Amino acid sequence: MSVRAKKHLGQHFLTDENIAKNIVEVLSYENYNNVMEVGPGMGVLTKYLLDKDQTIYLAEIDTESIDYLKKNYAKATEETFVGDFLKQDFNFINGEQIAIIGNFPYNISSQILFKIIDYYQIVPEMVGMFQKEVAERTAAVPRTKDYGILSVLVQAYYDVTYLFTVHENVFNPPPKVKSGVIRLTRNPKEGLVGNEVLFKQIVKAGFGQRRKKLSNSWKVMNIPEALKTHEFMDKRAEELSVEDFIHFTKLWKENI
Repeated sequence: MSVRAKKHLGQHFLTDENIAKNIVEVLSYENYNNVMEVGPGMGVLTKYLLDKDQTIYLAEIDTESIDYLKKNYAKATEETFVGDFLKQDFNFINGEQIAIIGNFPYNISSQILFKIIDYYQIVPEMVGMFQKEVAERTAAVPRTKDYGILSVLVQAYYDVTYLFTVHENVFNPPPKVKSGVIRLTRNPKEGLVGNEVLFKQIVKAGFGQRRKKLSNSWKVMNIPEALKTHEFMDKRAEELSVEDFIHFTKLWKENI
């Protein structure tokens, strides 16, 4: 028995065991007792995760995959499965830390990253495979074409490392694009606490018209009078570092 890959779920099953082992071994397995795999599919990562000392949870919505995993892996019990990752509140870990891992469904890859950001206080680490383009955008640095909203929001909470590229021919079915594996290690920058909502608004508005100066991009937000002559107003969003955005958010809050 095997699982039929479903296009509407963005499923592309990894078939290379060495790559699967490499992804699983990148997690540090320190300072947390729980690991959640998102989209386990046919268990190419799961089989190695279940050998770890941590409690493993599987976030899967494909009933065919769930049946397959239960049948083939004795440690994958009913309690192992936790449903839709994007609907998690993580109450079942009772305030403990949980690492995230997966060959993530391409159609919800950005949403997965934003979900992790929302729960950064309990997610110390993530290792995952995304479309190469999404992986590159997440790890991008200022003054590059890939640097944008995703880069800044993720890097405000995590150090991002682009690990390696995975070619199309090691998946069933093969995707039309290459994939990239990245690691996030929690490292929230100073000055974020209490300013998260405003920070996200400023970043999103800043990149809303990325070719324009920030004085234009931020007009939609009613710029505080004291900041209208700030040096950042003559720059474009891609020229500001993550720390610049956080610093400017603090100034904005102080001058409202």
